[in-house]
Amino acid sequence: MMKMSYVAIFFFFFLGLTSIVSSQTDSCSSNFDLGLLVSFNTSTLLCSQVWTSEDFILRYTRSEPNVWDFVLSAPNPNSYVAIGFSPDGEMVGSSAIVGWISRDGTPAIKQYYLGGKRESLVRPDEGNLPLINSTAEIVSQSSRLYLGFQLNTVQPSSRIIYSIGPSNLVPLSNNLLFQHRDKQSTTFDFVNGQSSVGGGEYTTLRRGHGTLAMLGWGILLPIGASIARYFKQWDPVWFYSHSSVQGLGFVLGLIAIILGFSLEDKISASVNTHKVIGISILALGCLQVMAILIRPDTASKMRKYWNWYHYTVGRVLIALAIANVFYGISLGEVESGSWNAGYGAVLAIWFLVSIILETRMWMKK
Repeated sequence: MMKMSYVAIFFFFFLGLTSIVSSQTDSCSSNFDLGLLVSFNTSTLLCSQVWTSEDFILRYTRSEPNVWDFVLSAPNPNSYVAIGFSPDGEMVGSSAIVGWISRDGTPAIKQYYLGGKRESLVRPDEGNLPLINSTAEIVSQSSRLYLGFQLNTVQPSSRIIYSIGPSNLVPLSNNLLFQHRDKQSTTFDFVNGQSSVGGGEYTTLRRGHGTLAMLGWGILLPIGASIARYFKQWDPVWFYSHSSVQGLGFVLGLIAIILGFSLEDKISASVNTHKVIGISILALGCLQVMAILIRPDTASKMRKYWNWYHYTVGRVLIALAIANVFYGISLGEVESGSWNAGYGAVLAIWFLVSIILETRMWMKK
């Protein structure tokens, strides 16, 4: 009798544990229907796992010629979860549906316009999504959040972004969002339900622009300047080396700027500050090239003024180039950590070598 009791207790404990675990999960193979919890039919939605690491599941269908139904399912982080539709796959410039459960249990779901990376530029109750407002609802079930909404559009954007807020930190009464804990940018195919991660069709163009700008403006120009400063004892080798390195850097930087304009046109990116700095760098580079053509003879009284001009403009150019490379990396977002680390390591080596050469030069003086 005692053995049977233990068996029964174990059985019911195992059954309860299984029920708890299964209640906290969701999958495309499970029966899904939010019933009366949302205002549209959810039993016939198509399903796709769109963010595996965070267990985000997107269900969708075209219920009418101009109406698309969506339900985003995600584990409840005791914060917000969000789905955004972007013109270019980037966060800035996109509009998003964001939902959370307040600490008092009140559900909240809003559209946001992501106008920038600062919290103040992520504005609630704004955005470009043709949202049918009466259908936007958030449901909490079995430790998961379900964001349901409808869009009045013939075709939603295929560039879909997702984000999840910092754990145990819900938006305050002003509805401003804290910076996300993690995010994902995808390209979604509504025909077959396939979701691909990454920068999409313009990844090569974006990387080409960044790589050439970094190499031309951000690496070769500082190296060329160091050649001119520390190796003048090897005349005229230093001059031809300096001119060749700077010339190559200018050409690569010019190509990078051309690619940048092309990229901006294709993805309609809002990168005005980055663009203005880039144009300023190009203008200073052109001034340096023209200065070479009117360089006075070494015996001329004007030579010291020309040297002052050439050194000053060159240093300003290099400072702007380095700053804009780091700023451009932050705008690119994807793999920004590795790009920052790689470029930072190159600059650290250049800076260390410059200190050694500068010390040697002053000791000789």
